[in-house]
Amino acid sequence: MHRTDGEPLTRRAARDRREAEQVHESSRRQARAEREQHAVDAYDGPDDGLGGFEYDEEPPRRRRRPWLPLLLALVLVGAGGYVAVKSLDISLPSIGGGSDQADADYTGEGTGSVTVTVDRGDTGSDIGATLQQAGVVKSGARFAQSFAAEQSAAGIQPGSYTLRKQMSSASALALMLDPSSRTGGVTVPEGLWASEIYQRLSKATGTPLAEYAKVDTSQLGLPAAAKGNVEGYLFPSRYDFPKNATATEQLRSMVTEFKRRTAALQIPPDRLERVLTIASIVQAESRGQDGPKVARVIENRLKPNTETAGRLQMDSTVHYLLKKRGTITTTDKQRQDTSPYNTYLHKGLPPGPVGNPGIEAIKAAEAPTPGGWLYFVTVNPATGETRFATTGAEHQKNVVAFQTWCRSNPGKC
Repeated sequence: MHRTDGEPLTRRAARDRREAEQVHESSRRQARAEREQHAVDAYDGPDDGLGGFEYDEEPPRRRRRPWLPLLLALVLVGAGGYVAVKSLDISLPSIGGGSDQADADYTGEGTGSVTVTVDRGDTGSDIGATLQQAGVVKSGARFAQSFAAEQSAAGIQPGSYTLRKQMSSASALALMLDPSSRTGGVTVPEGLWASEIYQRLSKATGTPLAEYAKVDTSQLGLPAAAKGNVEGYLFPSRYDFPKNATATEQLRSMVTEFKRRTAALQIPPDRLERVLTIASIVQAESRGQDGPKVARVIENRLKPNTETAGRLQMDSTVHYLLKKRGTITTTDKQRQDTSPYNTYLHKGLPPGPVGNPGIEAIKAAEAPTPGGWLYFVTVNPATGETRFATTGAEHQKNVVAFQTWCRSNPGKC
């Protein structure tokens, strides 16, 4: 050891210096311990994270307090545990089967009558909420549990249902699965005229028949090819309209369904009206798998040929212009009608669809079966047996077979 001025220290002086430094260090440690004890005694909570510590002139970084990290950890664990417990306490009621809400339920079949509406895309929870709001079930959550447990519940369709007040969830679900509980529903079969569809809709929904004729077709979302005419664009299907749906809303739903169902066919807009017109004739004139062949007959007749001179000669178009059902054939007088829909008198296609075809007839019109046929006749209307021919002579033989059937079945032709 050396003095700062470079002069050597004696051995005694060095020992005295070391003893003095040890005494000083001992005093400092005792003072530090007293201050830390005072801080612990004064600590009254984690309000600022550091309690009531007093600082001396030495920088805090030089102080080591091994008990402080442990103390802070205990405080944080305690606070975190409290928050976790409170969070768990809040979330428990939403866990299926463990909440008072999910356990709550009415008993029995209920009383009175109430109409509820299921919208397209509604889940079991959505339906449960609707039923609870209407007073049908006590807990929408309990109904959602019943819905999830019943495989057939997925078959519940959009529409209106007549249920009862204060039903058990199981009873409400069972009633919704019963077709008789559905109200405002109507099935529109393939091939009906728009006027016939209006009658069905009116009867099923209670909407006055005259309302359909007043509908502004520009509000229906019709394709431009329709030129405002709904014929051909009211898609045949099952519909469950909401209670009090207007005539406009009903027809708009049918047009929307038409667009949805035909989108995959990707029919060019400039061909849509032509395809639908042919499809409507195919729907009226054929059954089942004969549709594509009938579509081919129509296409062949529209081409120049010496057999038909461009005339379709389809009874279904005459029935349409007369709005007359009940017979398969037409009379000579009826075939003289000057309407542009009379394909016996006028060449080419009628001005537009002569009914509302289903998807299979539309597919047939879009993709006819290859062949050279120019004629067809259903020789047995009871079975649907249809024969096709390429010449008039061959066709006349088939017509004789049809006439023989008609004579054997008076009043059915």
